[in-house]
Amino acid sequence: MMNTKILGTNKQDIELAGKILSEGGLVAFPTETVYGLGADALNEDAVKNIYKAKGRPSDNPLIVHIAKKEDIVPLVKEVTKEAKAVIDRFFPAPLTIILPKSEKVGSVVSGGLDTVAVRMPQNPIARELIEAAKTPIAAPSANTSGLPSPTKASRVIEDMSGKIDAIIDGGDCEFGVESTVITLATDVPTILRPGAITKEMLEEVLPKVEVAKAVLEGMKNDEVAASPGMKYKHYAPKAKVIIVDADKERYEKFVNSKKDAYALCFEGDNVKIPKVTFGKENDDLSQAKELFDALRKLDDMGAKKVYARIPHKDGVGMAVYNRLIRAAAFCVLDLQKPFTIGLTGQTGAGKGYVGKYLSSLGFNVLDTDVYARKITEKNSPIFPILQKEFGEDIIKNGELQRQVLADRVFKDKEKTKRLNEIMHPAIIELCKENAVFPSVFDAPLLFECGADKLCSVIISVLAPKELRIKRIRERDNITAEQAEIRMNAQKDEEFYKTNSDFTVINDGRDIKSQIDTIMEAF
Repeated sequence: MMNTKILGTNKQDIELAGKILSEGGLVAFPTETVYGLGADALNEDAVKNIYKAKGRPSDNPLIVHIAKKEDIVPLVKEVTKEAKAVIDRFFPAPLTIILPKSEKVGSVVSGGLDTVAVRMPQNPIARELIEAAKTPIAAPSANTSGLPSPTKASRVIEDMSGKIDAIIDGGDCEFGVESTVITLATDVPTILRPGAITKEMLEEVLPKVEVAKAVLEGMKNDEVAASPGMKYKHYAPKAKVIIVDADKERYEKFVNSKKDAYALCFEGDNVKIPKVTFGKENDDLSQAKELFDALRKLDDMGAKKVYARIPHKDGVGMAVYNRLIRAAAFCVLDLQKPFTIGLTGQTGAGKGYVGKYLSSLGFNVLDTDVYARKITEKNSPIFPILQKEFGEDIIKNGELQRQVLADRVFKDKEKTKRLNEIMHPAIIELCKENAVFPSVFDAPLLFECGADKLCSVIISVLAPKELRIKRIRERDNITAEQAEIRMNAQKDEEFYKTNSDFTVINDGRDIKSQIDTIMEAF
């Protein structure tokens, strides 16, 4: 373990830090975004030591920091017209641009890509350090890879003391989230990581700007990371973070029902469980500045599970959401939808038992079979529609002749489909009217009627084929062949597994413990 020097921002300390960098050492320093962990960008061995100190994957590219606008010229093949417009308008700024690299830039700093990411920090201490080092500085955030980025020197000391040569204490960072990254190496300039320089600001100097899908949705398994912070779980505390997509009132009601959990919320939220705030609800910049340190505070408090209130996704809010969604490993509980849980599964699997247990846990269970009967009660307004489609004789004395309808419809796939098209919307609307949070939409045909899109989380109940046949025969007093016909009319087991958030296997194992495990996500 090396002796890490803690330096100030006076000229002597900056010169010492510059000398350390020029000799191949590592120095953490403040920028306007977060603290960076710097090495000589043109020294491949020094850059490799950044990856070692952070425990960072080597295919995750680094950003090269420069002190003056003209310093970018030797690092890239060409300063394009678009690049010049962006540099002239913004540099120095919390903004990184990506261009095809020159031969001067090695493969380590670029993560093996043929491009290089360059930025000119706004923070004067950072620029003074680069000039003192007399070389561009490669620098990711100065934290252990995967943890929240540091916005205070004390957090850098926690992570990097004993691993690097020096840390410059320059106080708190101004913006609190890393720089915006935009690639100018593609046909259309594309934001790969949002930050304080927003899409709208960039569109003032560029004819068109796109936002990469991975910014809000995450990367595909085979996708190459063109920018830091795209590929891996990032910015995460040790606790499990779950983003709650809800308005203020519903978020408060939800988190205040929880035990042994923490809240990551906005100032002014009426939260009764232990909480840490990250700015004000309508102030993106305050959220950006406070987010990373708030995530660190949750670790200090020993939080194991954290429910985070969702920020909005435009302006600087996009940068906050981008960091938070990665801290949560893309786990979002959408409580804006009408139904909290969609419950479905294979016929004969035991869905009803699961529904009863969820009801005992305080969920408002909306059984679609019950509501189907409600909308077909005597003199129902839906009867004329059904008569027009399936015959006048299906209604007698204001009552639905269920067996007549069944005989006429269920032997014909097209008629069955048409019946569902009539019934399902009416059932769903009635369930919406009766949905009290937290609710369960219990529907055998959840996917078929499109209601899966109305549920925050989907649970499917499954069971082995032979066991289901036995249950259906006993329940409905039918033959094995008739049971199989019903089973074959449904989606197969793989479909339910692929399209559900959770599955419950009802083959004799303990159902309650399976549900209790699922409930840990709520």
